[in-house]
Amino acid sequence: MKITNLPNKEIFSLIGECADKLDIQCFIVGGWVRDYLLKRDTKDIDIVCDNKGIELAELVAKKLKRKIVIYKNFGTALVKNNKSDIEFITARTESYNQDSRKPHVELGSMEDDQKRRDFTINAMSIGLDKKNKHKLIDPFNGIEDLKKRILRTPLDPDKTYSDDPLRMIRAIRFSSQLNFKIEEKSFISIKKNYERLKIVSNERIIDEFNKILLSKKPSIGLNLLFETKLLKIFFPELVKLQGKETINKHTHKDNFYHTLQVVDNISMKTQNIWLRWAALLHDIAKPQTKRYDEKVGWSFHGHEYLGSKITPIIFRRLKLPLNEHMKYVQKLVLLHLRPIGLAKENITDSGYRRLIVDAGEDIDDLFTLCIADITSKNEQKVKKYLNNLNTVKKKIEKVEEKDQLRNFQPPISGDFIMKHFNLKPSKLVGEIKWKIREAILNGDIKNDFQEAEKYMIGIGKKMNL
Repeated sequence: MKITNLPNKEIFSLIGECADKLDIQCFIVGGWVRDYLLKRDTKDIDIVCDNKGIELAELVAKKLKRKIVIYKNFGTALVKNNKSDIEFITARTESYNQDSRKPHVELGSMEDDQKRRDFTINAMSIGLDKKNKHKLIDPFNGIEDLKKRILRTPLDPDKTYSDDPLRMIRAIRFSSQLNFKIEEKSFISIKKNYERLKIVSNERIIDEFNKILLSKKPSIGLNLLFETKLLKIFFPELVKLQGKETINKHTHKDNFYHTLQVVDNISMKTQNIWLRWAALLHDIAKPQTKRYDEKVGWSFHGHEYLGSKITPIIFRRLKLPLNEHMKYVQKLVLLHLRPIGLAKENITDSGYRRLIVDAGEDIDDLFTLCIADITSKNEQKVKKYLNNLNTVKKKIEKVEEKDQLRNFQPPISGDFIMKHFNLKPSKLVGEIKWKIREAILNGDIKNDFQEAEKYMIGIGKKMNL
């Protein structure tokens, strides 16, 4: 079979010409071929040749006048070309030790190279040299698997997954991204080999996991991770959410499947991965806070507070960034119950002011999370919750417009307090600043410098400063 309408003709023609000059065979292989056949957007290109991979990369880089990065330890080279990367390797064969997913690499044939691929849909290649120009090479019938939307390994799945256990997560990632079904034999093999994932670093696992979380319907992948027990290996906190318990006809909902629904809901509204992480972790502390009372049934008091404390622990273990992204997720987990709590009667403006200040620029994302958190199948309940949130949001907009509190900073700084009272840095300065902040949020004084200064002087008099 020949591919007649190959895009990027200039680049691929140039690579083919360079291969002919070096008297070698070369092919586009892997994800680019798969995505091209699926009519999906794809950028990065993998090139495999039967010899002289680095020499080919150097010649192509020279012709394109592009930067080249050579990884001698891996026998690969990367050429940066506008928005896409072109990676060149020489065909190879791989073997593995039982306690490591790092392969022993040796030069091999094109057939060897295709056998080492993870799935049949990633083992197809398209020729670029004169001999193989535009020819589709498909030794494992990957094109049929594309049509049937099946994920299947080229070799025995037990060997494929045991050799490189990350491929089990990749299978689920592709299933989630492409909405493909994992072949039954392959799925059974993942369930059998799930403990092999322990030899894979959390950095590599989380890279695949984030791609699952960014897929159109993340619950597909999250469900598969749970069913295969892979989730148990690297994310036990999420697994503990699963299950219901009944006492005296009181049953709490299954918080695992509720969480999956919340993640799906929010994924329809945003591609912000950290907002999706907030949805994933919003109820993470419910198992630790679960209590039963004969009169009221089940409760999870304080799960939002404990969840915010657990968030950095999870981020640290999973090698996620401990920066503003973690703080953002932590904040949303902590605040996710606050908006609906403001829907009760007789809530003063102070409650709204505090939420505006605590949420800051992330208040709109907080409401997106709150709406996603509504998973009831009772239409009347859903309508009631949505109306309540809408009422709270309108009230917040009015209070914010009146008091100018978004990105709130007390109008009196610590430096000003120290200078006025001739104080050195101390807890006392922080206490005065906190009292001013509370007075503004309680509505006792306006959010402006003059009123805050006057209030500060009054505090000083009471403290004999």
